[in-house]
Amino acid sequence: MKISIVAVGKIKEKYLRDGIAEFTKRLTPFTRVETIEIAEERMEENPSAASKEKTLAKEGERLLAHVPKGSYLIVLDVIGKPISSEEMAEKIDGLMTAGVSSITFIIGGAFGLSDEVRKAADERISFSRMTFTHQMIRLLLTEQIYRSFKIIHHEKYHW
Repeated sequence: MKISIVAVGKIKEKYLRDGIAEFTKRLTPFTRVETIEIAEERMEENPSAASKEKTLAKEGERLLAHVPKGSYLIVLDVIGKPISSEEMAEKIDGLMTAGVSSITFIIGGAFGLSDEVRKAADERISFSRMTFTHQMIRLLLTEQIYRSFKIIHHEKYHW
């Protein structure tokens, strides 16, 4: 199983980079994780709805260009389906059992996602009804992927 995380923007904060690196390292016995960062599209000051849509569409095209052919696409979306850690583990395990060899997660930028990205998704999930920075979501996603593999392998995560 190969897991790709395609995200808008770079992680600037050291504590977030360190956390992501730690969970990525912990994942090595279970899976390969690749992270692809794309630059955020510049949004004009006080954009109109049409301008915002056009900018998000450009960003969305660049995000989707990094999704490997045949990869199961999960988009993290504020209006996606809320799932638990156990449900995420069940989803990943089910995909592996079905012979899916690649899962890609997309994390949009500060301005959200284009309709094209949402439509391309095999599944859209939400981590919370609360809003988090897209940088923080990268850490949370990496931790949840790790937690999923611990659940799948019936290994303890919490004591």
